[in-house]
Parts: sequence; C-alpha cells; structure tokens
Amino acid sequence: MKIVLFDIDGTLLHSDGAGRRAIQRALVETYGTAGPEEHWFDGKTDPQIVHELMALAGVDAGVVSARLDDVFERYVELLREELLAPGFSAAACAGVPELLDALEVRDDVVLGLLTGNVQPGAHAKLGAVGIVPSRFRVGAFGSDHGVRAELPAIALARARHLLGRDVAGESMVVIGDTPADVTCGRAVRARSVGVATGRYSMRELREHGPAAVLPDFRDTAAAVSAILAG
Repeated sequence: MKIVLFDIDGTLLHSDGAGRRAIQRALVETYGTAGPEEHWFDGKTDPQIVHELMALAGVDAGVVSARLDDVFERYVELLREELLAPGFSAAACAGVPELLDALEVRDDVVLGLLTGNVQPGAHAKLGAVGIVPSRFRVGAFGSDHGVRAELPAIALARARHLLGRDVAGESMVVIGDTPADVTCGRAVRARSVGVATGRYSMRELREHGPAAVLPDFRDTAAAVSAILAG
C-alpha cells in the first residue's frame, strides 16, 4: 500500500494569487499591516508565513500568536470571496485530473494531502478548481502544525488510523513543487517526488535529493511510475 500525499499550491493547482491576496487582507484587518509584499510563500505553512511577515513588520510575536485563530478565520472567509471573484482564473495543473483518476482506482494507493495550507483553505482552493477534497482520505495541514517537517508524521499517524494497521514511513510518497516538499518527509523515511510546476526548476529540485523529478503531470503513465516506484 502506498500513501500518496500531494502538496496543493503549485503542485495540484495554481490559485491565481487568491491565497496571497486573502492573507494580506486578513493580516491588515487583524494586525494593521500585511508585511513586505515581496515575501516568498513557496513551501511554507500558513502559520509560518504569518509569523514571518509579522516579524518583518515589527509586530510582537506574542500578539501574533494570540490572534492567530482570528487571522485564519478571517483569511478563510476572504479566500472564499477571492475564489468567487469575477475574472478569477485558477485551475488545476495540467495532467492533475488524469493522474488523480489513475491513482484513485488502484487498490494499492491511498490518496492524501500534505500541505502548508490550513485545512479549510486547502479545501476551498481544491473545490474552486473542481477537485473534490474528499478524494484525499488522509492528510496533514498547516492547521495541524506550523513546521512543515512535522506534517509527514501526522499524516502517517492518520494513515495508520484509517487503515487500522501499522504503516511504514517508507510506504508514503510526498509530492510537491518546492525543496521543502522534497525534504520534509525524511524523518519518517518517506519517498519524495518533485514536480517542476512551480517556482523551482527540475535541476533545483534534484539538488535536494528526491527519488524522482517530473517536469509536470501531463504524462500520466510516467507520473504513476515515478510515484509508485520502489
């Protein structure tokens, strides 16, 4: 059995900047500032992004922590608003629907998510591009832990609970478009597959030692082979 865990942003879909706009608006409403506009979000959890932005803006860390639930409650509301805005043009990455279909029909695969998004935000983004969130039977989210490297162990525990038996870390495959996706599962000995559909090139992803790197998911057979190898 393989537990196949997908990142969301830049891997399954591109949200046309909706997440960034929503978090910036929520930060201004909650803390009075959005922090520096040029700050990179790639590969980070939502709590990590908030803490980094507010630290750069000079907001006291205690104040940030105390209102973290407030900022994410508002963020999810604003994200849903952004996803429904006229002209919104987010979409699933090329080949994703076909790949999910090919994996889901197998009896040796459990689909899951491993993402820095808080769970309601993750589901909102997936739904906006026509991906049904319930297809992913296990997962771990930024709302579970602010440190991405802690998420694979959470997903592993949930897979064991779902299946009702022990599941080895080696049976998990973490798929994503950033170095953080490639490296986060090493503590539980998960395999990783990089995909160059985000900011990072295949060469840059290879430097972090994934089991495989794909240019995208257009070749379904090649993607399935890379994900399930080993």
